[in-house]
Amino acid sequence: MKKLSRITFQVIGGANVASIILMCLIGHVDSIDPTVWPKLSNMGLFFPILLAINVAFLVFWALVKPRWVLIPFLGFIVCYGPVRKYFPINFPTDPPKGCMKVLSYNVWLYAGWENRNKPNAILEYIKQQDADIVCLQESAENEVGSVQVDSILGKHYEYKDTAKHNNDFMTIFSKYPILSKELIRYPSKGNMSCAFKLRVNHRDVIVINNHLETTSLTLDKKELFQQMVEGELGGKDVTRTSKWLISHLAEQTRKRAPEADAVARYIAYHRGTPMIVCGDFNDTPLSYAHRTISKGLTDCYIETGNGPGISYHKARMYVRIDNILCTDDFKPYACKVDHSIKESDHYPIMCWLKP
Repeated sequence: MKKLSRITFQVIGGANVASIILMCLIGHVDSIDPTVWPKLSNMGLFFPILLAINVAFLVFWALVKPRWVLIPFLGFIVCYGPVRKYFPINFPTDPPKGCMKVLSYNVWLYAGWENRNKPNAILEYIKQQDADIVCLQESAENEVGSVQVDSILGKHYEYKDTAKHNNDFMTIFSKYPILSKELIRYPSKGNMSCAFKLRVNHRDVIVINNHLETTSLTLDKKELFQQMVEGELGGKDVTRTSKWLISHLAEQTRKRAPEADAVARYIAYHRGTPMIVCGDFNDTPLSYAHRTISKGLTDCYIETGNGPGISYHKARMYVRIDNILCTDDFKPYACKVDHSIKESDHYPIMCWLKP
């Protein structure tokens, strides 16, 4: 019996080691070029599952064989980089005086303008946050919406500018003068990145607002994914849906790669100018897009946030795809994703930056 028990523990220990190796490999897929290996580059989506498995092993060993806790503990150390990207843990620090507050929010067309007489919840939220710089994605307005935007935010922000590419809109509200704007050119039918130059305390600051290639999942496909996650699909349907989803997401990731490259080139060209880079990357922290754009920048959430920071929350798709990055001209404080407002399919992300 003791021999069987020892063998059993060895098998479980081997499984733990295997899960750690896989976690480390998947944690570094952001270095894979999606234009060459699109499906493989998407494997980072499975990282939280392996992270949870290693946490489960940690609890198991702590309860059953405490000395073996060293295995998952070493796993976290070896895989520290990807773990910190996905699940940062930082000591909370209050923003000091002199910080500017930056808010980035995919407003999902402000969640509609059906009620003409009721104030729009998203606009009211933005007003209450009183950020110094607000970057919005998917911010198209109809006639009713324009009236509400102007009445609620027009008096609150002296400066506003918009950018449009086909059917995609983005907006910036600022308490600082907006000097110019420039679309960052890359091939996309309905997404864009725009660089706005602001005058902040006698210095030019470039704010790059991004809305990279979307997943392009229809409502029907999102509902199908939700049914699969909730166990409402049969075996064949799960297999069929999984294969389609992997192929589809791989194709969108492949399209997103040259967009990320273009943004990274723009950042490199303007190196030396203070920059804030934010928006909806439509990709996780363990992705080629995030790694490419954030090179040489500080990810404010990884640096000062806590937990997974889920920013997209519809149809059981829980991921952090919204970001605020900055050059070393700024020191970030208290970056967080605010889950208090649920009107959009995204949660807003905010941060305080000290020049």
